[in-house]
This record gives sequence, structure tokens and C-alpha cells, in this order.
Amino acid sequence: MTLADIPEEEVEVWPDAWPAFRLFEALSTQWRLGQGGPSGLDYAAIPITASMLGIKRLELIDIFPDLRTMEVEALAVMAESVE
Repeated sequence: MTLADIPEEEVEVWPDAWPAFRLFEALSTQWRLGQGGPSGLDYAAIPITASMLGIKRLELIDIFPDLRTMEVEALAVMAESVE
């Protein structure tokens, strides 16, 4: 998969989801890979990446469910591209 395979689409990010989006985007190279492809984000990278973005530990507790939602959706999209 290359960037050319991804259709360019403008998407609005709601202000309350912006911190989770920033974190998800910053973790874009932190996927765990198995024989079947990506299996999820490397959770060990989350705290340090959040810290580098200025996200406090207590904020991360609120952001984490949104991050998981994005992870699950991204895995579904990646699985569709393999089929």
C-alpha cells in the first residue's frame, strides 16, 4: 500500500477529538505487525509520544478510548485493502 492507494479526502475533526487525532497521527509508525499484517498499535509507545505532544497523563486517560476507536477503524480499513 502506498500513499497513491489512499484517496485524498478532507475530513473534519471535532475539537474534542483533536488531541486523540494528533496522538493517533503521531503514532502512525508504531504498528505491531504479525504474519497477517498489522495487529494494533504498540501501546508502549503511547505514553512517550503523548508526552512529546504535551499531553498530560490525566488527559491521556480521557483520550485513550478515542485512540482505541481510531485504532480499530484503521485496522478494519487496512484489512479491507488486503482482501
